[in-house]
Amino acid sequence: MASSSGFFAGFALALLPWQSASAQAVCASDGQPQPVRLLERFINADCAGCWTDAGTPKAARRELALDWVLPGGKGNDAPFSAVATRDAAQRIEALQTKKPDEASSRRSAVRRLPGERLRVAHGLPVTGYIAASIALTPSPSAAQTGPWTAWLALVESLPVGTEGSPVARNLVRNSFKVNWYGREQLQKSERMGFVEQRSMGLPEGADTSRLRVVGWIEDEQGRVRAAAASSCLPVKP
Repeated sequence: MASSSGFFAGFALALLPWQSASAQAVCASDGQPQPVRLLERFINADCAGCWTDAGTPKAARRELALDWVLPGGKGNDAPFSAVATRDAAQRIEALQTKKPDEASSRRSAVRRLPGERLRVAHGLPVTGYIAASIALTPSPSAAQTGPWTAWLALVESLPVGTEGSPVARNLVRNSFKVNWYGREQLQKSERMGFVEQRSMGLPEGADTSRLRVVGWIEDEQGRVRAAAASSCLPVKP
């Protein structure tokens, strides 16, 4: 996952794209449909044919897809080593599931509670970093429980046909997770809400015009409680 050291190193630089984005485009989940399921697809970097497999699960309506490429046993000689990340291995570990020899997928229902609102946003890339944030406004009852785990993934959105892919993909290029706790940590002057803002490193070779962020929240049982994805919209004159 992206470390806090990356945050401190790039935060000052990341403020500039954040401000520029506000003038040029709105890159946030505001106004986007609320996903009802999270589809996670995992590919072992050793599997040359997995990316183009016609049997790859497709995202259904209001289903948010993520594509993780796991480091393979062949190291840098693996066909997809260039886009494999340790983040993918850590996600597999968090799910307590087996690393696939080739490919696997997992669907999780979004068990949204009334009153919850998840927002993700990002700025423009600059000097190898991009500012990103995830914020949850929970219902009062939900805010008293915890810990909740927030995941934010920087993804490269790839259309159908990219390198022969039979499906559109949101290829995870960087990510981080953070635990959020409930009311017991809040001061009297604080609101019941959770927010995390960081500067995330840009991977080499990524098409920055296709970058966006995908976020989701899991409760202490690992159930997905909210999910959202950013979209860049031009600012109206």
